[in-house]
Amino acid sequence: MKHEVAVVIGVGGMGQSIARRIGSGTQLLIADVDEKHVGAVATELEDEGYEVDSAVVDVSSAGPVAALAQQAASLGSVRAVVHTAGLSPIQAPVKAILAVDLLGVALVLEEFAEVIAPGGAGVVIASMAGALRPPFPPEVARQLATTPASELLALPVASADQFTNGSQAYGFAKRANQVRVQAASVAWGARGARINSVSPGTIATPMNAAELDGEHGELMRMMVDASNAGRLGTPNEISAAVEFLLSPAAAFISGTDLLVDGGVTAAFQTGALDALQAALG
Repeated sequence: MKHEVAVVIGVGGMGQSIARRIGSGTQLLIADVDEKHVGAVATELEDEGYEVDSAVVDVSSAGPVAALAQQAASLGSVRAVVHTAGLSPIQAPVKAILAVDLLGVALVLEEFAEVIAPGGAGVVIASMAGALRPPFPPEVARQLATTPASELLALPVASADQFTNGSQAYGFAKRANQVRVQAASVAWGARGARINSVSPGTIATPMNAAELDGEHGELMRMMVDASNAGRLGTPNEISAAVEFLLSPAAAFISGTDLLVDGGVTAAFQTGALDALQAALG
């Protein structure tokens, strides 16, 4: 019997939670840039009873991403693909953020569009940072949505010198992820598959813990305090949203973004965060 394959790219706190949520009864393929880390996670999952293959992949490089897609297809019917890999502003400079968070997503969407099985589905983890920035002008949105991945970083609007800091590049990349997923829905749909994105708010992961301790930590706490939930989210809450979008219950949903931020964006857009807006200029 041919295996059903679930792929999780990026196995930090959120990726591990998603792998555990969707991996039961499948051939699970996990990938990460850190060889030691992905090996340790694979061992943990195998000890818990999952069937696991692993790969070391730099998502900003076309060759390794293409090889990962082919590895997934060689294992069986690729039914689920979840891309969580990314860099936060505190982790990396502007060029690296654009390479991983912008180009990396585009490469994964293109390569896995070639191997996703009919009836399959994918989810890209974006961020509420994309929802908090102004929408792109229509011509810019079209460029970011449809330019081939190999040419994406050559766009003037995606040039590193357009951004004064990592936070600007991060918000830009995450908003671009959302429009890129919209466009990819057409290619994935041609294979009878779906693709969506999830935009988490401030989630209790090691990456966000570092951000909370960084220069923007006070603003992030203000956002959380003003939100409907009034707390940090958990990786399990994001993995539940991902599981829904991958499931038959979401069969009529494709090319959209699900904002899972505890109400932070709503508070920001309706004036509950006037002090924050003033601080941000």
